[in-house]
Amino acid sequence: MTFLTPYAPRLLSILRIMSGLLLLQHGTTKVLDFPASPMSAVPLDKLAGIAGIIELIFGVLLTVGLFSRVSAFILSGLTAVAYFMVHAPRDFFPLLNGGELAALYCFVFLYLAAAGPGPWALDAVLNSRKTARSA
Repeated sequence: MTFLTPYAPRLLSILRIMSGLLLLQHGTTKVLDFPASPMSAVPLDKLAGIAGIIELIFGVLLTVGLFSRVSAFILSGLTAVAYFMVHAPRDFFPLLNGGELAALYCFVFLYLAAAGPGPWALDAVLNSRKTARSA
């Protein structure tokens, strides 16, 4: 199945944007209390609050594609820590411990750190300007 091959770079951008937006919700509910959820209004000096700040800042950066590789790498580590600290102690199996999403985020962000942001990213715009200036 190769009919999607020409679209791979743009699909990479869409994966980055959607992953960033979906994770960003975790940061906005923890830090900005929006949307209201059981995770809302966590104290910012607690571990969940610090995670919310990281999710908010790096979620925005990843969504717009600025410092994408670094942001994705940091978010991969954050979601790995979330999995092992919050979910893994509950049960061995991700299906039973509620950690499927954290595990999936971890590997999606790790892939984005390696693959880059795709063409629809501020990083791509800045790199093209830098290349144009040096040419």
